[in-house]
Amino acid sequence: MGELVKIIAKSLVDNPEMVQVSEVEGSQSVIIELRVSPEDMGKVIGKQGRIAKAIRTVVKAAATKENKRVVVEIMQ
Repeated sequence: MGELVKIIAKSLVDNPEMVQVSEVEGSQSVIIELRVSPEDMGKVIGKQGRIAKAIRTVVKAAATKENKRVVVEIMQ
């Protein structure tokens, strides 16, 4: 899941080398933390959070195959 978030985020931002993704895995859920450079924060979040919501939707759809709950957090 983390690799999917990293690929999506790198395609959106101007500084792909600054994209960092870390996963915190529990028994039933996975928390994916996405960090990008401050200048690219708006590109990842989008207008009214639309891009962030789309990223979360894609990751949740991919996670249903593994019967896990995935939370994507965009960190500052």
